[in-house]
Amino acid sequence: MWATKDSDFNASRVRNHAPSLEYLHGRQAQPLVMPRTATRFEGLGVGFAPYLQPPPDGVIRWTVGEPGFPTPQPIIEAAIQGLEAGRTKYTRGQGSPELCEAVAKHLMRTSGITTSGENVLITPGAKQALLYAYMITLNQGDEAILLSPSWASYEPMISFIGAVPVNVPVHRTNFHPDMDAIRSAITGRTRTIMINSPCNPTGAVYSREEIAEIVEIAVENDLWIISDEIYSRLIWNGVEHVSPATIEGGAERTIVISGWSKTWAMTGMRVGFLAGPNPVVKAALKCQANSASHIPTFMMEAARIALDCDDEVEEFSEAYRKRRDLMIDGLSDIPGLRIVDPEGAFYLFVDVTETGMTDIEFADGALDAGVQLIPASLITGGEGFVRISYAAPEADIKEGISRIRGWLLDDA
Repeated sequence: MWATKDSDFNASRVRNHAPSLEYLHGRQAQPLVMPRTATRFEGLGVGFAPYLQPPPDGVIRWTVGEPGFPTPQPIIEAAIQGLEAGRTKYTRGQGSPELCEAVAKHLMRTSGITTSGENVLITPGAKQALLYAYMITLNQGDEAILLSPSWASYEPMISFIGAVPVNVPVHRTNFHPDMDAIRSAITGRTRTIMINSPCNPTGAVYSREEIAEIVEIAVENDLWIISDEIYSRLIWNGVEHVSPATIEGGAERTIVISGWSKTWAMTGMRVGFLAGPNPVVKAALKCQANSASHIPTFMMEAARIALDCDDEVEEFSEAYRKRRDLMIDGLSDIPGLRIVDPEGAFYLFVDVTETGMTDIEFADGALDAGVQLIPASLITGGEGFVRISYAAPEADIKEGISRIRGWLLDDA
């Protein structure tokens, strides 16, 4: 499209969206130049996004962290009833008092966290809650410690607000924290330690002793702990989920982030929450009031209903256990693959270095064999690994294993 200072122009060209370099009334049309975008986006990655796109027909998808089950019917019915009842107007930005109180009781019942509804903020997904937590705890130039490799969005979010992500490698043998490395990484600019247990992408669940030591480090250095607990109901091997908010000295410096997506198969409904000290929640509410306002009003009762769907959660968990074991049994005896049994979430983090391929080469080869998975070098500290989601349907897991084995063993 082109601009001219003369208002007398050929209207048909505008209607047809046809750009022209013609002389109009003796003046040459000038191309419109778009103003530059803000520089804060430069250098920001998009994490796993390129490999999360739906693959071609016939390709098995082992990439997306999407629960392989329909949303429980009571939740769907509650959402429909909310729409039919006309709950489509603006409402309390923090979330309904009933939902906030239900979240507080849920945290006590499932994680032993003592809090109240006033210390809970309902957000449009856990990702939004994470962004608020970073905005609350980090000023420009401040540093946030990440236990690397970590979820793909942490690092870009921190960079987006002008803070500095500091990646501290975990132990590669079991993906648990290296406490000496954490202590060594702390500087005068460190303000936050970010933890995710159970962990995406590694499946590690940190022990009570490890969580207690992280709290100890935070207390010694006056740091915030942001604890992403989105997978807290998905744990295996008899391990326990421990929140730093339950450890002495942790409650007053821990911001708990979680949501409904993974546990109740509600990824597209975008409901999450933030819980923490009341000044944190008040600050987060200011963030929300000036951005997203609140979650869809009709979803609040549906989210409250979900918290009581324990039978469905147990059913999902049992199916994930079965799929996890199926995936491990099918891949663990393939030469060149090193698998650490995941303790939680629904991912395998597989070391492929002994195949002689980079993780990108491995992912490309798997795609040629008809299986889509994620090369972990797309995130800091993930080089040499691939992430596999066993949230996929059981039939897809079996067929994918057959294809991977055929590719790697038949070509050997």
